[in-house]
Amino acid sequence: MTVHFIGAGPGAADLITVRGRDLIARCPVCLYAGSIVPGALLEHCPPDALVRDTAPLSLDEIEAAFVDAHAKGQDVARLHSGDLSVWSAIAEQMRRLDKRGIAYTLTPGVPAFSAAAAALGRELTIPEVAQSLVLTRVSGRASKMPPGESLPVFGASGATLAVHLAIHALDQVVAELTPLYGPDCPVAVVAHASWPQQRIVRGTLATIARQVADDPIERTAIIFVGPGLAAEDFRESALYDAAYQRRFRGREAI
Repeated sequence: MTVHFIGAGPGAADLITVRGRDLIARCPVCLYAGSIVPGALLEHCPPDALVRDTAPLSLDEIEAAFVDAHAKGQDVARLHSGDLSVWSAIAEQMRRLDKRGIAYTLTPGVPAFSAAAAALGRELTIPEVAQSLVLTRVSGRASKMPPGESLPVFGASGATLAVHLAIHALDQVVAELTPLYGPDCPVAVVAHASWPQQRIVRGTLATIARQVADDPIERTAIIFVGPGLAAEDFRESALYDAAYQRRFRGREAI
């Protein structure tokens, strides 16, 4: 018996890997985070599968479901939104499975920030403008930020920031980043990226709080901050430059 942790993607039901879809289709048990995983993904489950929404469950209850499936020899498809590598809350589940000697696998998914960038129609790394992307958040009820990991620390680099789980603290984000990026720095808020109710608000550090206050966004949003979000007059990448030689091009320099 194996528990298969699967990144279910950012929201759109077709933004799941082929591997993830196939695992869902052959597992007799499916546990999914119903508050943020689209119900349409459950259509891939076998007709007689035990399908359970874990949104109202505690970690102890989720562990009990794993143990019950293990006793019955039933593989489990465990669906989490986005990609498993960030803010998925699988680390504590895997630790409990390790203690019980229950096998598991991890299948990555399309991360929310990637879907949000696609919604914006932007590449987040722009030659000589922005070459680093910082995925971060602010302290919340679920957990505090570790010492040294703060918006001012990351903002001092000038990199593009993708601030997750922070729409409730937009005023804080603006206050802490304006001295570093300046009031005219581009900002984009993407809510429910790839969902039917997807929404985008574009502004600057000087305007974004007011724009969102006029039509509030309550959850499931990413705040992007950085000059690369509006860069237009930038040099082209050397990757496809005719004079740039690399081993795969196989021709003489022009």
